[in-house]
Amino acid sequence: MRALLASPLGFLIGLSLGALGGGGSILAVPALVYAAGQTPRHATTTSLVLVGLTAVIGIVPHWRAGRVRFGAGTIFGFAGVGGSLLGSHWNKVADPNVLLLAFSGLMFVAAYAMWRRVKNSPKPGVARSVGTAATAPHASTRRIDPITILKVAGAGTIVGLLTGFFGVGGGFVIVPALMLALDFTMPEAVGTSLLVLTINAVVTLTTRLQTGSIEWGTVIPFTIASLLGVIVGSRLASTRDSSSLQQWFVGLLVIVAIYTATRSGLALR
Repeated sequence: MRALLASPLGFLIGLSLGALGGGGSILAVPALVYAAGQTPRHATTTSLVLVGLTAVIGIVPHWRAGRVRFGAGTIFGFAGVGGSLLGSHWNKVADPNVLLLAFSGLMFVAAYAMWRRVKNSPKPGVARSVGTAATAPHASTRRIDPITILKVAGAGTIVGLLTGFFGVGGGFVIVPALMLALDFTMPEAVGTSLLVLTINAVVTLTTRLQTGSIEWGTVIPFTIASLLGVIVGSRLASTRDSSSLQQWFVGLLVIVAIYTATRSGLALR
């Protein structure tokens, strides 16, 4: 019943995943701990199931619109396998309150990264025209050289660590990494990030399921709400500028980060 009452938060998670290509998963763990009553370790596992399923559904409209680069996304995803395994090991041995305190720091970093993206983005009129033109596939002009490969491998490893340790997708790292390293447009980076997120979630869940179980009574209502959110968010990504949504989401991240840091810090004391 507690998970069912908290499931509207899943809609917000799916909305961010669909519209922004990431960020929503970082809200899943605090929502599962403080609203659904899960332990931090169980919450990171449930978050992986939730985010993985919503990413699989959310990638469909991006794929139909030609915004998913499967070759580059697959390479990026598998570049993070080692990081995912290491992060899962750290998750098993970390103190739950230390995990939550570190998670609050991650939320501050994600909020800052998203705020920078909003600040440096074109004006709404320009963004819409660019986004509309970029919905069709185009050939990347970035040459694949050793430096680019190292950038992709490094970013993939960082994303894998985040997924394994915190149970998040790392979209706030994936999207700018794809844009800078491979010269993707924002719509392509958003769509492809869902593929990367799915690969990392599956790899990490494979290791988690060997040592624990999944509380499906919590996963199912959250997932249903998230799927509704990701459908709405994907449509927003196709038709509207996401700057206002990102600004709102940055504020929400900061509030949740402060709350999580306060609760976990007091628990450690």
